[in-house]
Amino acid sequence: MTTEQSDAAGGRAGSPSRPTAGDTPPDVTPDDRAGTDNSGTDSGMTDSRAEAGKAEIASAGTDRKARTDSKAETGDQAEAGDQAEAGDEAEAGRAGTGDKAKAGDEAESGEKDGEDAGDPWTAFGPAPEPVLTRPRRAVRAVGRFLVHEWTLAAVGSLALAVLMTWPTLRYPRYTLPQDYWDPSLQSWQVAWSGHTLLTDPGQLWSSNTFFPEPWSFAFSDTLLGYAPAGMIGVGPEDALLRYNILFVLAHALATFGAYALARQLGAGRIGGAVAGASYAYAPWLLAQAGHLHILSNGGIPLALAMLARGHGWSLRHGYRPRRRHAGWAFAGWLVAAWQLSLGFGIGLPFAYLLAGVALVSAVVWFVRRRRVKRPFGRRLFLADLLGGLVFAAVGAALAVPYFKVAELHPNAARTLGDIQLYSPPASGFFTAPAESRIWGELHEGARAALPWHPEMTLLPGFVLYALAAGGLFFSVWRVRHRLFLLAGVLVTMALAMGTRFLGGRFTYVPLFEHLPGWNGLRTPGRMMLWATLLLGLLAAGAVTAFCARVRELAAERVPPWPGPWLRLATLVPLLLVVVEGLNVTPHPVVPRQPAVMRTVDGPMLVLPSSQNLDQPVMLWSTDRFQRMVNGGSGFTPESQAQAREFTVSFPDFASVDYLRRRGVKNVVVLRDRLGGTPWEGMLDRPVDGLGVTREEVGDAVVYRL
Repeated sequence: MTTEQSDAAGGRAGSPSRPTAGDTPPDVTPDDRAGTDNSGTDSGMTDSRAEAGKAEIASAGTDRKARTDSKAETGDQAEAGDQAEAGDEAEAGRAGTGDKAKAGDEAESGEKDGEDAGDPWTAFGPAPEPVLTRPRRAVRAVGRFLVHEWTLAAVGSLALAVLMTWPTLRYPRYTLPQDYWDPSLQSWQVAWSGHTLLTDPGQLWSSNTFFPEPWSFAFSDTLLGYAPAGMIGVGPEDALLRYNILFVLAHALATFGAYALARQLGAGRIGGAVAGASYAYAPWLLAQAGHLHILSNGGIPLALAMLARGHGWSLRHGYRPRRRHAGWAFAGWLVAAWQLSLGFGIGLPFAYLLAGVALVSAVVWFVRRRRVKRPFGRRLFLADLLGGLVFAAVGAALAVPYFKVAELHPNAARTLGDIQLYSPPASGFFTAPAESRIWGELHEGARAALPWHPEMTLLPGFVLYALAAGGLFFSVWRVRHRLFLLAGVLVTMALAMGTRFLGGRFTYVPLFEHLPGWNGLRTPGRMMLWATLLLGLLAAGAVTAFCARVRELAAERVPPWPGPWLRLATLVPLLLVVVEGLNVTPHPVVPRQPAVMRTVDGPMLVLPSSQNLDQPVMLWSTDRFQRMVNGGSGFTPESQAQAREFTVSFPDFASVDYLRRRGVKNVVVLRDRLGGTPWEGMLDRPVDGLGVTREEVGDAVVYRL
């Protein structure tokens, strides 16, 4: 053997790479070559068996999945799908474990054979996950929460509410939106509910006003759901601050609730934002700025969104059993019950809607019970049962006082004549209130033609009309769903017209005559709330389809990214809806509380007295909640009307005797409010021989009986 052959043989023998047949060193015998070849054949057979085993496992997993899918078609689809996935994961886990075991055996074999134990592929393996400390985990969780869609939606709704209701929060302790009559009454309502629940819950429905009438808190919608807020603060200024904050939060909740409903039904983010803004800031709602119980409507779409989420249902994707969640369904019922506690003015139609949905669902279940096993699931059924019972219990408990009031005060009942007085004509759907910044002045002549324009200017927005009309032809909703939404819009608008649509014989009058509690709703125009929500959903479908088309056009660009004009185009519908909702709502300063209201005890009567004059007096009583004859509501009790009639000649023998028999101890006369009232000049009358003492307290005069 030459030196070159020896060096070549030595170099090949020392090489870490495996020798091949063509490079067999001279010291290897033919028998050794045969052994080496046999070893390689055995290894190949082992790999073949491994591959065959993997294929067999994969085939078994596929067969099992097929059998499970078949089971899903004939039984419970949700449970079968979960079992199929679990079977696949189990098989894949066992197969992966077997591969890892084989790889480990081969590595050990290589080390025993003297081969290099280092695996060159470890350099390309993923780096181990860093172990986060508790503070870093908390920071990461907070960061994820802050950038979550629903966090951004809530913050955006709140910021928009502050801007769209400005200057409500500029002087929240001294002003009220629109006027200081009904808002003063509602400020007192929130304060009274919080006060009495903390001090004497048994007297909740017998408030300090309308003395000595029982059940006086049920003379109008109560806003009882805001009672927790009423537990914070004391006095008129705190009551005004509380009311203004709730006023802004009500707009924010309406926006957020409608956004959540549109998203759950299948709309995109911008489409959901259009639905939320159009629902909360529809021009017709600007005329209701003094009615917090009407503006507090956000619980309606939010409850519907939660119920739809809990039942795994959406308008775009239909029923998806795997998305069912009993907790969301139960939470939806609780939100619905809270919404009902704010008042029956808009809560009663909502209650009948939920009752109708429950009835339809029960019929569907009865029809499909043999074809589909447990279409709702046991947990979801229990959540609906318990949630429905809670909702019904809250509704029944709140209805009892109103039935008592109807029994004790027949004059509180509404008549068809009252309904006709407040029924708007069809032109009202295209007329904006005076508080609209865009259309207010332009529609002044149209408002003048309406008999009672504060309840008859029902324009939901021309932009909303246009988007909803486009949604009938270009939308992500199916055609039948568009037709259902359109039918809902037409039906609710017909109901909003009251007796103006075919005399109401086939729309409002049957509900008025046959549905319990419906005869207490005197303003049919407020049914426009439902038409606005449905129009918003139609618009959301159109805007979502438009945004999808923009993304398709953007994908054709190089690079595939939408330009600034395309991005701006998707926001135009939202901007137009928001602009049309701008307002010029006045924010008058509330008359300051007279010092006498902080010192005089009840039962008392404050003169002069009338529906509007008594509402600020109710607000002034939030320091001590003295019992008083004064009070303002949707009707005037006979006892209060008699008190006003008898005291026109006060102080004289007849009026003093009447008040003493009623239990009144003090009469407070406010000097600066007497002008132009029937009590003007009463301070000039003597009190000699009446057994009455007279005392001046600031700008007021107190007669002690």
